[in-house]
Amino acid sequence: MSFSLLRRRKFLVLCTNPISPQKFYTNPALISKTQQNPCPQNPLTQNPLGVLQFYALFSTQASKFHEYEMPSVTWGVVQGKKEKLVNRVIICDYLKGLGIIPDELESLELPSTVEVMKERVEFLQRMGLTIDDINEYPLMLGCSVRKNIIPVLGYLEKIGISRSKLGEFVKSYPQVLHASVVVELQPVIKFLRGLDVDKLDIGYVLQKYPELLGFKLEGTMSTSVAYLVSIGVSPRDIGPMVTQYPYLLGMRVGTMIKPLVDYLVSLGLPKKIVARMLEKRPYVLGYDLQETVKPNVDCLISFGIRREVLASIVAQYPPILGLPLKAKLSSQQYFFNLKLKIDPERFARVIEKMPQIVSLNQNVIMKPVQFLLERAIPSEDVATMVIKCPQLLALRVPLMKNSYYFFKSEMGRPLKELVEFPEYFTYSLESRIKPRYEMLKSKGIRSSLNWFLNCSDKRFEERLEGDYIESESLGPSFCMGGKLELPGCEILSDEEDEIDDDEDEVLFRRTVSL
Repeated sequence: MSFSLLRRRKFLVLCTNPISPQKFYTNPALISKTQQNPCPQNPLTQNPLGVLQFYALFSTQASKFHEYEMPSVTWGVVQGKKEKLVNRVIICDYLKGLGIIPDELESLELPSTVEVMKERVEFLQRMGLTIDDINEYPLMLGCSVRKNIIPVLGYLEKIGISRSKLGEFVKSYPQVLHASVVVELQPVIKFLRGLDVDKLDIGYVLQKYPELLGFKLEGTMSTSVAYLVSIGVSPRDIGPMVTQYPYLLGMRVGTMIKPLVDYLVSLGLPKKIVARMLEKRPYVLGYDLQETVKPNVDCLISFGIRREVLASIVAQYPPILGLPLKAKLSSQQYFFNLKLKIDPERFARVIEKMPQIVSLNQNVIMKPVQFLLERAIPSEDVATMVIKCPQLLALRVPLMKNSYYFFKSEMGRPLKELVEFPEYFTYSLESRIKPRYEMLKSKGIRSSLNWFLNCSDKRFEERLEGDYIESESLGPSFCMGGKLELPGCEILSDEEDEIDDDEDEVLFRRTVSL
């Protein structure tokens, strides 16, 4: 009984006269140990059991000062729970007074004082961000000016984004302020340089698609590039493609790129032609297959375009896959019927030969038509000329005038020949028409316009050296399957040797040239 009373009295003494941690550390025994060892270790951390005993001994005192915790690693300031709560309330009131909604900041560690938050807000505003911009992504207020924002902005400026555009860049992709320059940003830049994106174009690419800085190198970016190379895209063209259309690096192969490529191949375009097309116009990858591409192909068919020429149309004018096609075709069809007396069926033949007509301004179309009508060519013949050679509608009238005056004054030929061969206006007067006509005149040869204009220089020389005038023949045509059908020759079979890259390029140029 007396023993229990003694323990209770000792406990009351401890409660009324608590021992501070300083007194504990000034224990003579500890001081003597310190003198013996100039670099002593804390006995409490050296002996985990001692830590527990120390905590039990001073549990009453710990409960009395429960608001004090370890210093904040982020801010380096010793704060208690009550102080943190008070400062958070003050900071939130400050943000609300500016019009910033702090709801998303509840789980975020805020700075120790309102002055630090004020510094962040003012820095962002000096960059050009408004209160509305901050409300779009309030988590940017959790970034330290010195530790996060300044290093990131400095690196962005170093890789080519001018200081005047940094504000707009942060508006479009504020998550970049959380990024580590060494761990996250530099690897992406090295990846782009590895794709042969020019160093001077890095800033331009990132301004067009800033989300690139958040991608993982081993993810979508690598797989999309690998697939494009696998279908025939030249690796040296990947860099220019990314510069022109960087969004392709964020496209998934299985759901976006491959389905589109497979559909184009199903229309009759060989993969090599698709690859050449994507090299020149990578933005085609951005066309939605289900919402835009397939409906546009169906629209072409509904306007009388033959299925067998769909591949030729797409190869000549890839943007036709992404246009609001139904409205454009309806407008142009009505215009051709009203002004040029070309019915819907013949309008379809015009589109097959020159699909760019769907985007041609109607005022531009009428200028060459009006020029031909003013030369006393009947409207029916003008319509025939347009159907034979729709490229007439895109010609500049001054060039047509020069070619026409040479035709009438120097060559002295009837207008009927222009109606039969309207392509005459598409050839250069100085580099082809005049020189070849003079050579014919010197040899006393009279031939049709088609015979001496619609051939290469080498072929023309061979014709001049021949003892007879050969019959006229059609030029090359594009057929289903991507093979080149030459007049008088059979279609190249799949068993024959592969066409080399240079010949593929010639085929592509012939296909898309006007």
